[in-house]
Amino acid sequence: MSQGSTISISSAPVTTNDADRLELAAIDRSVRLPVLFFFGSAIFWLLVSSLLGMISAVQINQPWFLDNCPFLTFGRVRPAHLDSLIYGWASAAGIGVGIWLMARLSGVVLKQNKLLIVAGIFWNVGNLIGVLAILAGYSQSIEWLNYPSFAALLLFIAYGFIAIWGIIIFQSRKPGGVYVSQWYLLAAFLCFPWLYATANTFLVWHTIQGSAQTPINWWYAQGIFGLWFVPLGLASAYYFIPRIVGRPIHSYQISVLAFWAFVLLFSWSGMRWLIGGPIPAWMSSVSIVASVLLVIPIALVAINHYVTIWNDFDALSWSPTLRFTMVGALAFTVYGVLNALSSLAGFNAVIQFTDWNIGHFYLGMVAFFSMMMFGAMYYIVPRLVGWEWPCIQLISKHFWLTFIGAVLMVFSLKLGGLIQGFGLDDPKIDFITTVKFVSPFRVCAAAFGLLIVVGNIIFACHFVRLLLKLGIPNETATSTTTRNLSGEAVRV
Repeated sequence: MSQGSTISISSAPVTTNDADRLELAAIDRSVRLPVLFFFGSAIFWLLVSSLLGMISAVQINQPWFLDNCPFLTFGRVRPAHLDSLIYGWASAAGIGVGIWLMARLSGVVLKQNKLLIVAGIFWNVGNLIGVLAILAGYSQSIEWLNYPSFAALLLFIAYGFIAIWGIIIFQSRKPGGVYVSQWYLLAAFLCFPWLYATANTFLVWHTIQGSAQTPINWWYAQGIFGLWFVPLGLASAYYFIPRIVGRPIHSYQISVLAFWAFVLLFSWSGMRWLIGGPIPAWMSSVSIVASVLLVIPIALVAINHYVTIWNDFDALSWSPTLRFTMVGALAFTVYGVLNALSSLAGFNAVIQFTDWNIGHFYLGMVAFFSMMMFGAMYYIVPRLVGWEWPCIQLISKHFWLTFIGAVLMVFSLKLGGLIQGFGLDDPKIDFITTVKFVSPFRVCAAAFGLLIVVGNIIFACHFVRLLLKLGIPNETATSTTTRNLSGEAVRV
């Protein structure tokens, strides 16, 4: 195998050949409608989820807020916020990024995009019905699976179309090696229907005995993050980091090793949420081991990313995609370390029923995954629209609001949860006192969450401005320029 082909397999470097650029442009045109449809709907649900999240954050500090509106009480708003964030925003954004990456890496021009558009319509109808049903009081009361059965079925049918498309495109790819990002995308496309169908079958469509429901629920919750969102996020990172800095990823072998470690370990790590609970001891023991071992592939991914960019940290100043992606990569590393710490029995006994775990959720879904998706969108959308982002200053504001808000919100929840846990563990301190301990931290988390909401609004408005082509043609803009392997600035 030639050196050129080795680089191609490991990192998909920036292309400078005119013929290749024309081919990439043709691929972009072929996936434009479905990708923009998923991006647009994802941003809509991001705003909906942000609104519901702020309402629930206020209510947990001021229970009287909107208490005269039954459909906006905390018990309904909170699950609606979580599911609209997971399926409305995160999953739709991940699907859009996955479609674009799979088409580009496979080198296949999409002949028919109607299947994906129909899937997108079904996906959004399912989310709409699900959120309205939760607010109307028809929640399943199952973590991450609150949508009623008919809404869940719509999501499953919609995703079936997407998975079939992904497999067909992968099989139709150009001859040659398989990119790292394709490994992760294929895993995500195959794992989601398995996880979603299994969990809904046993918990929603045909409920099994109660003692088995909680383990299945947390197997699903951890699996959907580790085998759906993590592969999508890392596929994005493995594509954009080498492409922007203009060099192949540090080690293709390390990438593959980390990939198989994730596939093996993530599905076993969900029971760490139930340590000390009414489950067989071997389940929690295996989960503890898997959670601790996950630190190894997470460290390998971090090494791969940071060594690749080591001599090009200046690119963070001019590439919004790289800036968002590297923050997401750092958040993923922190997530892995804290996940291992939280699985240790002694520490888990302190934080198990506290806000620490809420902070952990937002660390994974906002600081890691959402930042990855924002970075990908800043790169992809101008190439689909043929126009540059109108205002670089708005991109900067979005980044800093989201970054500062996410860091401080997660820190507030985790610190407050830790203090709350030590209070709960002390028999001399009554429960009401522990609530008073954590209350200031919840207020801070709500205030910092407001920064994220403002950033999301800025991003949504900026996205609409780009669709309306209020900026400048992308032939003359430089905010998403990349570098080729010789260091020359190019646009692809």
